Amino acid sequence: DDPVNGDQFEQVDERWIYGGQASYVWHTELAGLAMSNRIGADLRYDDISEVGLYHTQNRQRLGTVRSDDVGELSTGVFAENTLYWSDNLRSVIGLRYDYYDFDVDTRTAVNRNGVDLTPNSGNASDDNIALKGSLIYALSSEWETYVSAGQGLHSNDARGTTIRVDPGDGSAVERVDPLVDSMGYEIGLRGFWNQRLNASLALWQLDLDSELLFVGDAGNTEASRASRRQGVEFTGYYRMTDSLTLDLEYAWTDAEFKDHAPEGNDIPGAIEHVAQAGVSAQFAGGWYGSVRVRYFGERPLTEDGSVTSGATTVVNMKAAYETRDWVFSADVLNLFDSDDHDIDYFYESQLAAETSAVEDVHYHVMEPRTLRFSAGYKF
Repeated sequence: DDPVNGDQFEQVDERWIYGGQASYVWHTELAGLAMSNRIGADLRYDDISEVGLYHTQNRQRLGTVRSDDVGELSTGVFAENTLYWSDNLRSVIGLRYDYYDFDVDTRTAVNRNGVDLTPNSGNASDDNIALKGSLIYALSSEWETYVSAGQGLHSNDARGTTIRVDPGDGSAVERVDPLVDSMGYEIGLRGFWNQRLNASLALWQLDLDSELLFVGDAGNTEASRASRRQGVEFTGYYRMTDSLTLDLEYAWTDAEFKDHAPEGNDIPGAIEHVAQAGVSAQFAGGWYGSVRVRYFGERPLTEDGSVTSGATTVVNMKAAYETRDWVFSADVLNLFDSDDHDIDYFYESQLAAETSAVEDVHYHVMEPRTLRFSAGYKF
């Protein structure tokens, strides 16, 4: 939208995250049947001092599109019951209550487009009750199968819950619901052989009432159609020796909007193939480490699937030393310094040297090779 300076932009997110979880488990009987119960609560607060979008040229800020101070509180309480009907059959039922509160304060009264952003400040809250259940049957001492169903939620970007005006042109924008309901189903098979091989295979489906998306380059939100995701997941762990373990995880997902539309039914950004493999080693004296490779397949960038991203592969390595009270670790992220993309978008933009806007893929490469040290104290 700026043929003189181009459409380069910068996104900023500075936050502190606080939280905790507590739970209590006890065992009892019901009509002679063994039963275990668990209750608990968790809390998380995101103190976001700035989440912003800036118009830039050559990485120098020219003006603010939108900048906000956001406080996001999420808290929940839950209860879970496991009942052992026989040596082979058990059921698990869970109930959870979630409460979300969003507080948004604009840091910029009038942006580079001359739009008054103060109406986008505000507060929104929502809650949700979800019921989940599973039935697990042991086929033998090595195999078990299960079926599960449960309700859930998807939370939207806090800024979308209080927005009133489009930062681009000042037009009225409809707010979105803070929380969106979901419903999931899963059936699976698990096996454990000779204390060495542990594997599972699952078929699943997830329905969302609405795909809610924050558009990072425009500073506003879009509530899209209801969606359905279904797929297959495989997980395998093989303990080669007492100190060496191999693992492999793979997931295939078909993600589409439920309602047919002329523009297509693919969900932009939904990944079809994901795989992860690794080797972990445990040594005497408290030393351990791992090497892991992660693969993210191509993903559609448009609803008709005509434009896709490339695949992404990254390798990470970890080494750690643990005592009774302390844990010290070193991580090498992106071991081979790959410049694969970690995010891709397809939309129209115009550079300073271009005479008109062009539809193209916009991307961000992965962070370069990074060395990270950490220390933890146990008490």
